[in-house]
Amino acid sequence: MKKNEGTADRVIRVILGIILIGLALYFMNSWALWVVIVVGIVGLIALITGIIGYCGLYKLLKISTIKK
Repeated sequence: MKKNEGTADRVIRVILGIILIGLALYFMNSWALWVVIVVGIVGLIALITGIIGYCGLYKLLKISTIKK
């Protein structure tokens, strides 16, 4: 997998992922279970793609945020 995310994109994804996972854990007992699961999964996907620097959706849309 060739990286297709630039540094700023990756930092934003990692921060957003951590925030979303934290929100899902914090509101686990107050939100509906399906909302917690969806927010947690979206946060996990953002975190993982930010860490590895590759986004499958970017690949499908032929997008790259890496400066050339």
